[in-house]
Amino acid sequence: MSACIFPGRFQPFHNGQLLVVKGMIKSCSRSVIVICCGADDQMGSDDLFTSDQIREMISAALLAEDIVDAEIVIVYDCDEDEEWLDKIIEAADNPDSPTIWSGNENVLALAEAQGIASKKISLVPGHVSKEIREMIKSGDRGWMEKMPAGAIDVVMDWKEGKRE
Repeated sequence: MSACIFPGRFQPFHNGQLLVVKGMIKSCSRSVIVICCGADDQMGSDDLFTSDQIREMISAALLAEDIVDAEIVIVYDCDEDEEWLDKIIEAADNPDSPTIWSGNENVLALAEAQGIASKKISLVPGHVSKEIREMIKSGDRGWMEKMPAGAIDVVMDWKEGKRE
């Protein structure tokens, strides 16, 4: 069983990441989105959203696109990179031939070092999570053009204090 595994923080989930998920669905028999977050679900200083909010954001975005065959799992950080990658593979139910999809060179190198197939994804210009977070924080509504419809609703509710 081939499985595409897309790990990331998804702070927030944006249109570039949605394109990756669509590509995975076309290419693999299983598509697994892995939300990577701090140990014990601790938010980093640059994070805006909890893992549950991110899961809700991704789920809403996929539903808006009629994507029902992608799995979403959460994996917490650990001290060793190799252990982290093992946890990602385990969270995807230990597929026989996983392929890690990432635009992060460190993740790709880690997969290669452990003999796991990888696919380098191309980043979409103008769709950088850090920049989108800054737009959300500053009140620049341009962030809405960079995120899928379902995810926008989750962020709007969060901004209005409807979601904790």
